[in-house]
Amino acid sequence: MIILGLDIGTTGIGAVLFDTGTHKVIKSLSQANNAFTKSSLPFEKIQEPQLILETVNGILNELSGEYEAVGISGQMHGIIYTDASGNAASPLFIWQDMRGAEPLEGGKTAAEILGTFPGYGLATHLYNEKNGLVPENAAFICTAGDYIAMKLCGKAEPLMHITNAASLGCFDIRSNCFEYESQLLPRVTAKFEIAGKTAEGIPVAVCVGDNQASFIGSVPEKDGVLINIGTGSQISYLIENADDITPGAELRPFDSRYCLAAGCSLCGGRAFSDFEKFCREIANTAGAGIDSFYPFLDGILENAPYTDLIADCRFCGTRTDSSLTGGFSNLTESNFTLKDFAASVALGIVTELHEMYSGPANPVIIASGNGVRKNPAMAKYIERVFGTAPLTAPYDEEAAAGAAIAAAIALGEYRSVFEG
Repeated sequence: MIILGLDIGTTGIGAVLFDTGTHKVIKSLSQANNAFTKSSLPFEKIQEPQLILETVNGILNELSGEYEAVGISGQMHGIIYTDASGNAASPLFIWQDMRGAEPLEGGKTAAEILGTFPGYGLATHLYNEKNGLVPENAAFICTAGDYIAMKLCGKAEPLMHITNAASLGCFDIRSNCFEYESQLLPRVTAKFEIAGKTAEGIPVAVCVGDNQASFIGSVPEKDGVLINIGTGSQISYLIENADDITPGAELRPFDSRYCLAAGCSLCGGRAFSDFEKFCREIANTAGAGIDSFYPFLDGILENAPYTDLIADCRFCGTRTDSSLTGGFSNLTESNFTLKDFAASVALGIVTELHEMYSGPANPVIIASGNGVRKNPAMAKYIERVFGTAPLTAPYDEEAAAGAAIAAAIALGEYRSVFEG
């Protein structure tokens, strides 16, 4: 069976055609997600759901006739309000939206009141609720991927997988239910199941959170560790005992036996992007007239040079403390160089992830994301910090591949994630 896997990312939308017989991706493509909407509010990060849907429909039309089912993965934590007809009643408040860190009446933030993190859907919703920003015609809350699955099936009510439900916050992963009372929360399922069918009769599986989907699509065995460096960065690994999780990492649903421990950096790969912009600005101020400084940085970092300059890449704070800032330390005359600054940023991105890892030493590591693919030196810094050289993820669009595998389980093509 050929399954189309979709990944609704923050800056891009990926797609793969996955052959369940050979367990291989036979075609992949990606489109830019140009759905960002400008806002006058400094803490607001929003996208237009209709533009996301149009991009998805374009991909489906381009691959029409080549697939027999659809699996979906999507950016987690963010929420869309939908009306009783299944249409978007609001923008998508993405995971980078920081209204949950804004003080409410009494001085506490929505995230503090709920015991969750800014950017998580229910912290976003509570802020909206307290400030009269919930649309009057809102009937449900869902994630971007839930919304796309619902629209493809022509339904009016979203179905939310536990991987997405937990990403909103206030969710008990032992009982698989919300610890938050709201009529806007949709039905939740713990199964990889079929959400419905398209107008052409093609089955569409329930959306799986992109963190879990990336793990499914990248890690071939249960003891592996996934390091993803993209717009943000994550380290993910399976644990059986919830008490084994390290401070700073989060416990997320995975399947009936395992939980997924996820350490998430808010800035992550964006730290290197910001550094590139800084270097480019200096070069162009001097009259260089260049469009990208990445080729120069790639040359500088080709052999992953050592540096004793220390970069703290928490430029966007952390999940638990949005007020934290990054910085550079151990700065001397000898390491006040472009090479050292570039190396320290790359090393700082990896070091932040290592601090959120509590698994065995020298694990089997799978590295994925454009922050690794477009910066080969990053793999060498991963080896330096973790003590083992990472393997490359088998697919370019690992979350889309994971979504296809989840759909294969829903359809009975596979028995479980690691028993295809």
